[in-house]
This record gives sequence, C-alpha cells and structure tokens, in this order.
Amino acid sequence: MDPAAHPAPDVSSHVFLPDGGELGALIRRFDWSQTTLGPLAGWPASLKTVTAMLLLSPTPIVLLWGERGIMIYNDAYSVFAGSRHPQLLGSEVREGWPEVADFNDNVMKVGLAGGTLSYKDQELVLYRNGRPERAWMNLDYSPVFDDQAQPAGVIALVVETTERVLAERELQGQQARLQEMFEQAPGLMAMLRGPEHVFEMANPAYLRVVGERDVIGKPVREALPEVERQGFIDILDRVYRSGTAFVGTGIRVGLQRIQGEAEEERLLDFVFQPVTDANGNVAGIFVEGYDVTERAEAEQALRENEQRLRFLDTLAKETARSVDADAILSITTRMLGEHLGLSSCAYADMNPDQDGFTIRGDWAAPGCTSIVGRYRLEAFGKLAVTKLRGGEAFIVDDHCAQLPPDEAATFQQLDIAATICLPLVKEGRLTALMAIHDRAPRAWSAYELALLTEVTDRSWAHIERVRSAAAVRQRDQCFLGQLEAKVAERTAALARSEANIRAVLETSHLYKAMLAPDGSILYVNATALAGIDARFHQLAGTPFWDSPWFSATPGMQEAMKAMTLRVAAGATEHGTMTLNMPGGTRTFDFSMRPVLGDDGTVVALVPEALDISERVAAEQTLQQLHKMEALGNLTGGIAHDFNNLLMAVLGSLELLRRRMPADPALLRLVDNARAGAERGASLTARMLSFARKQELHKTPIDLRQLIQGMQALLLSSLGPTIQLEVELPQRLARVKTDPNQLETALLNLAANARDAMAGEGRILIVAEQVTLPSEQHGLAAGRYVRLNVSDSGTGMDETTLKRAVEPFFTTKGVGKGTGLGLSMVHGLAEQSGGRLVLRSSPGAGTTAQIWLPALEDEPAADPTHSPSPHDLPRRTMRPLSVLAVDDDDLVLFGTAGMLEAAGHHVLTARSAAQALELLQVAQIDMLITDHAMPLMSGAQLAAEVRASRPELPILLVSGYAELPSATPALPLQRLAKPFTQDQLLDAVEQLRADVC
Repeated sequence: MDPAAHPAPDVSSHVFLPDGGELGALIRRFDWSQTTLGPLAGWPASLKTVTAMLLLSPTPIVLLWGERGIMIYNDAYSVFAGSRHPQLLGSEVREGWPEVADFNDNVMKVGLAGGTLSYKDQELVLYRNGRPERAWMNLDYSPVFDDQAQPAGVIALVVETTERVLAERELQGQQARLQEMFEQAPGLMAMLRGPEHVFEMANPAYLRVVGERDVIGKPVREALPEVERQGFIDILDRVYRSGTAFVGTGIRVGLQRIQGEAEEERLLDFVFQPVTDANGNVAGIFVEGYDVTERAEAEQALRENEQRLRFLDTLAKETARSVDADAILSITTRMLGEHLGLSSCAYADMNPDQDGFTIRGDWAAPGCTSIVGRYRLEAFGKLAVTKLRGGEAFIVDDHCAQLPPDEAATFQQLDIAATICLPLVKEGRLTALMAIHDRAPRAWSAYELALLTEVTDRSWAHIERVRSAAAVRQRDQCFLGQLEAKVAERTAALARSEANIRAVLETSHLYKAMLAPDGSILYVNATALAGIDARFHQLAGTPFWDSPWFSATPGMQEAMKAMTLRVAAGATEHGTMTLNMPGGTRTFDFSMRPVLGDDGTVVALVPEALDISERVAAEQTLQQLHKMEALGNLTGGIAHDFNNLLMAVLGSLELLRRRMPADPALLRLVDNARAGAERGASLTARMLSFARKQELHKTPIDLRQLIQGMQALLLSSLGPTIQLEVELPQRLARVKTDPNQLETALLNLAANARDAMAGEGRILIVAEQVTLPSEQHGLAAGRYVRLNVSDSGTGMDETTLKRAVEPFFTTKGVGKGTGLGLSMVHGLAEQSGGRLVLRSSPGAGTTAQIWLPALEDEPAADPTHSPSPHDLPRRTMRPLSVLAVDDDDLVLFGTAGMLEAAGHHVLTARSAAQALELLQVAQIDMLITDHAMPLMSGAQLAAEVRASRPELPILLVSGYAELPSATPALPLQRLAKPFTQDQLLDAVEQLRADVC
C-alpha cells in the first residue's frame, strides 16, 4: 500500500489516549507516516483499546503490530529495553532485537495465526546495554484482532525473572555444596523429620556407626529398635516437644552393628538440635556427633596403666619393709582387695597330691567371712582342676550361670559368685594359688586380670627372695644364739670367742658389724668395709652413727643414733634406707637386733644390711620401659591418624592451588595453609620416629664423610656466637642406618645444645669406635661407633634427664620447641639397633651419645645423596587406568584427584573386598592401596592380587611409613603418608618403569 494514501492518524483527535507517561507523549509526537503503521491509518478500535491498556500497565507490555511486528510499548518495557530505548519504539521487532530474531519470527507466526504462547523462565541472550546479557523471562503472547476479527498483531507481557532464577540457582549450588559437606563430614550427622523422627538424611559417618543399615525413610524406633529401650526415643520426644537441644558427652550406646550378633557398645558425643519451620514450630531434629570410642579406650588404657604402676609402686614400698612371707601376702591381699573393691582375696599352698590345698591367709571385706581352711581342688569342678594344673588362670564371672550345680554349690557355700584364681607351677607341679573373689556376679576386666597376674608374679618372686634372705638370717641367728649362750656362760672368755664371731661375720655376703650396748663399734666385716673409704682400726670404738656409711646422707646420723638407742633398749629394727656412699647412691635392706645375756640384758648389737640397689634399679627401669612403651604405642597411633588427616589436607590444597586463579592474595593463603600442614607432617614424622614406626632406608655410612659434609650447614645453622669443634679419628668403622635421618638427628642435637647455652658457647662433636666387653646401656657386647654431641650449657637435673626423651616434653618454653627432637633421635637409634644415652648434671653441660653397631668392611653409601624417585625424569606415557583403595574417604578423594589431574583414569574402592570385585570386571593397569584397612590389610590385598595377576604393578601406602614384620615378602613399592602430587606421580612413574 502507498503510505500517502493512508495518512498517519491524528492521535489527539481520533484516539483517546490517557496521559501514558513519557511514552504516551512520545507516541503522540511520533511521525507514523514514516513507519509501517502508515497503511493502518484507520486505527481499528482494538488497537486503540490495547494501546490505552499497555500505556497504563505497570507490567512491561509490548504490542507487535502488523506482519512486521511494529513495536509499541509502555514505560515499564522501556526500562526492560535498556539503552535500546527510544530507538526501539516503532521499529520492526526483527530489526529491534536481531539477536533473537528467530525466536520472534516464531512468535509472530503463531500470534498472527491466532495462537497463543507462554514461556516460564525462558533464557535469552540480549544486547540491551551494548554487551551480551543472559536474561530469564516469563513471556505470554496473545493475538490482537482488528475490526474484522482477524489477527492483526501480537501483544506480549514480559516479566523479567533473571534475579530470581540466579538466586534460585545460587541457592541450589549452596544446597549441593552443603550436601557434599554433609556427606564428607568426619562427624556423624542425620536429619530426623516429624514427631515420629523419620530419617530424612544420614551421612556415611552416621551409617558406619549404626552398621550401614538402611535407615532413610524409617522412624528411629524401626530403623534402630535397640535404642528405644535405652531411652533415646524419650529424649528425642522431649527435644521435639520442648524445642530445647540435648547435648550428650561420652554417652554409652548399644548398637547391633551386625545383624544377628550381640550389640556393640560405642561411646558417643552428640547433640539433638531442634529444627523449626517458617512459623517457628519444631519440624525435625538435627543429629550431630562423634564416635569417641577408640579415643576413650586409649585414654582408659593409659589411665589404667598409670593406676597399675602407682598401685604396684605403693605395694612394693609396703612389702619392702616385711621379711616374713605371710606378712607380705597379707599386705598384698589386703591392698589388692581394697584397690579392686573385692569381697575377699586369698592365697593357698597345694599339697603334694596337687588336689588338697590350704588357704593360709586371706583378706575379707567388712561383712564378708574369712575362707581360711583346708579344701579339695576337685570339689570346685573339673574346669578348675584342668585349668590350674595346666598353669592357666581359672576365671568365672558367675558360678551359677557357668558351672554345673554341684560345682557351683562349693562356691555358694563360701559366699562366692565370681572368681579369678592364678596358679604357681614349679617344675611342672602345681604348688600354690592366689585368688580374688566377689560375692556377686562380676564381669572381670582385662585390667583386673593383668593386675592380679603381675601382683602374683611379683609377690611370689619377692617371697622367694625373702625366704632366701630369711634362711641366711636364720643360720646367722642360730650362730648368734650359740654366741649368746657362750657369753652367758663365759663372759670372761669373750675375747677368745670374738675370733670365732669374726670368722662367722666374715663369711657373710651381707654388710655386718657388732656394736657395744652404747653403740660403739666392736667389729665390722670385710663386706661392709669395702663400701667405704676407711680401715677397721679407724672405726673401732667410734659411735656407729658417726661412721662414713651415714655421714654423707643428710639426716641419717640422727636417725641411726635413735635406732641404735632403741635396739640397745631391747627392740629389733628393720627397714629400707638409701645412702650416699663413695661409689654413688646405694639402697639397703637394713636390720639391727640386740644380743641378750643370761639375765636378759643387752650385751651387744648386731646391725646387718643387704645391698638391693641393683634390684631397685631394675624395677625402676622396668617401670620406665613400660611407661615408654605405652607412650610409644599411643604416639604412633596418634601420628598414624594425623598422617591420614594431613594427607587429605595437603592433597586438597595442592589440587586447589593448581586450579585457582593467579591471585597473589589467594595463593599466599593457600601457601600458608600448605606450610602449616607440612609442619604438621614433620611433627608426625618425629612422633613415628619416637614410636619406632618410621621406615628407615638403611645403608652403610662413613660417619667421617657424613659429619665433614655437614660442618658448613652446622656452622650456618648455629650462628657466629657458637664455637663448633669436630674431632674425628683417621679410621672409623662404618654404621648402617638412614643417612638423612642421621643428619636430622645431628642437627637436632646441635640445635638443642645451642639453646641450652642461650646461643653462646662451645659445642664438641666427637666420633669414636668403642668395644663393649659386656652388656651396657641395654646394648649387647660388641663393637660400636659412638657419636658424642657435648655442650657447655646449664645441664639438666635428674628429673629432667629422666623425661628428656618423652614426646612433647620440652624445657624451652611455650612456642619455642615441639618436644620431639630427642624423641626422634631416640627412635632412630633404637631402630638402628643402638641407643641414645644422655649424660648431664646441673652446671656441667650435657652430652648426647648416639651408639650405633659397627659394621665389618662394607662399602659405604654417599650420605649427601640418596637416589629417590624424584631423581628420575618424568616420562610422558599413555594415561593409566588406576584402582585407588583407601578406607578413609578424605584420603581417597585427594589421591584420586591428584592422579586425575595428571591425566590418569581412576577407579576408587573403600575396602579390599570392593577392590577385588572391581579387579574382576575392570581393566586395571596399576593398583594403589592403603595398608592399614579393616578386615583385609593392603599387604594382604596385594598378596591376593599377585596370586591371580602377578604382573600388575602395586603401590602400597602407609600412614605408619612401615610394614609390620608379618607382611608377606612381596616386591612392593611403598609410599609414606602424607605425600604430595609430585611424590605420588614419581612413585607411579618409578613403578611403571620397574615393570617395563
């Protein structure tokens, strides 16, 4: 049509249009003759109505008029159009929005055909402000009819939903991340909904605690029926009703973790936290907690060990003053019964027939009856006879429930319901018994059995010593009795008898003397004189308490004078004393008795002493060894668990750093986190060294070459105010140990020496070859190389010296030391077959000695460089299909991420059983497995795999960095946790190179 034949309408005279805001005015001024609206100068009534409606609407509306879709829109749509307004007004929709031309072509096609369209959150890319923008909209298109009821245009309602869509997606992403954190959380978590407490979610940690049961969608009382009778449903009901959280610490929960088996008691810390809805009403309960069973068991074991040592120490002190076997057993049964809260504790001697026995003494709690008397072993049942004659403990928790009625009757007559009885078997014959009893059924603990066993062994050993000493004293007393008779008969012949007395005293290995009633010395035997720097003629006639035996011990002269006066008055004295003597501190079992004349008066005093220093030292050493063993086991277990945690942290940080943008501030934060984790890995390595659970790469070493190569490093590390002197012989036998660990040990010792001298002084390093003719320092006789590091510092007192090698013990103050340096050196020496010996005293400095077995002539390794997988060039080869196995999800995720980042295809398994299943159905090029896993270890898995696929490369990973001695002799490459991605990939390349 010719636009001139259809002039633009006079909008002001032909069309009633409201004010319509800015666009209303613009439409009035618009030159419609220059648009495709020109042919529609008739302005049908429908167009007038629609135009009036859209101008007044607050919703973005656009009218697409005619076949070309001429755009007429309101103010709200102009905001939506952005910088394209006002040029967009009156333009064709295809030209106005060219980036979505195809979309609008379809809109016009459907609308002009009389159809409608509706889109929900439609995504389009628009150029509204000169750049592409992703936008989401709710779009509704309807046809507009002319006066002949024919579709003449399309009206569109445009509601932009971009902000809502992006907010919803962000919320979904947050929920997904929250779900991932929920699944990977180390603590147990679950979500319960409604008053029936139906499981809505439960993370893997929670499912492991309850035995991997299918709980989702089930009420707690159905999913975990055993917890209802334990009162936990009542607690959940109270939390749901009250809206108040419940916090439980160290709560014992019985769980049937394996179907058909007995409940297993677990110790849990947990919180029942109410969750409210939008109206503030409780809608569910969030459960969060930790399984602290293993930690509590370890703490309990440590407490029981300390309790056991304290009890044994007290018992030893109490019984040390007794020289009578029955008195020792009486003290032992009383203390044991009171300590364990028993009803009775008894000891018995067996008859030669090994059936009859006599309970010679017992201790009974208040209200309980003594069971002293004669009995027959057969009356207590066949099980008791078999166990005790075979040298085994007879243990019954409940006689009525565990024994036949006729056997249980014997115990009932004695008012005994539970028993532990230990036998003493000598030369194949049952000779004595010691037993503890309770009048009520009692589940005996491992601690009670262990304590009774050790107390029994120590008591019988002590009794043997006492009886042996008593036999000696009885023999001496017999002679002294004869002596007393002679003194009574022939006082005048005392001088002649004195020679005989001296002869007898000289034959004794005990320290012995004879004193006048006033305490002056009449005679001293050779054994006693050997312990002091004095002659007999210097002592004769002097007061006993002023002698050199007592003068060097503070307070001892006064105590000995008082004791001598009591014996002179007719008393007998006995006890244990520790004396400062020329050869050092010695401990004695000491006694003093009077010699009586015919008239009952005291005519002489006889003191005697038995040197028990070696026995006391041995007992103290044994206690220290037990303590260090317990600390080692605990430290090694903690280090193993920390290695797993550090593995996950280091692996995740390394992957994160490779993938994050090059923002210096972010990279610095990640590097700080990695540095902290690496310091933690160093600490766990020292803890494993102390626990003797690190892997040493032992090789023959020339110590001269190693120390000379370290001198420059030592000088730079110690600083200019430290004078370092090194003395090395021309020839020195080689030793076999880990050179890198030995260098670290030497640096630790030098650093400790520097700190002990407050940064100023002299450090002397000496290496020498030593031959031990007999056992010393716990080392067997043989050739050794001794490395001494001495300082001129303040030194240590005896208490500090004894604790110096304990892990985490330090005298450097808070933040100045980890307390693991000497522990690490101790562990290295022990694992290398040697010892760490410390010598120190206040003001005299400290010398640390590392004793290492000397080797015969073997070639020495270069201590400055040990070949490692890092020295091998990284080869570019085809990606591998790797099966990674670890029961720790965090470690497994990190390991898989490192391998996948290097291009390898990774399958994962959380157990050895799952790994074996995957190996049957998947093509695997390499197996990487953790060693410490439940049910089947990594080494056992490797042996199983090698049986069917001997060619498969296997990499064994261990948090202990060692394998137990029972590990099969398999050609396996090993990698210690925690490791970096480079270390892992180097190990993979080394293993692949070895196979090729």
